[in-house]
Amino acid sequence: MTNGSAEPPPSPRGGDDQPKDRAQTGGAPDLPGVAAFATMGITIATCEALGVVLGLWADRSWGTAPVGLVIGIVLGSAVAVLSVVKQVRRYL
Repeated sequence: MTNGSAEPPPSPRGGDDQPKDRAQTGGAPDLPGVAAFATMGITIATCEALGVVLGLWADRSWGTAPVGLVIGIVLGSAVAVLSVVKQVRRYL
């Protein structure tokens, strides 16, 4: 006969098999993971910003209104993708 409780039977190993949440472990985030994502975000933002700035500079210098900006955005995006792929390969 059961007593109506929904508790699972104790573990044969005697330990607590339940995963600990962040409140029980002090709330510390996984810093290496956070740092890796922050680095990737900063890399993307920097590459895109440099592409835009160089594109605008080229447009002002040579009078090629939107062409320099478009080329700068495309090149900035390509460099950002290559940089992030290189960073991700470290973890694979």
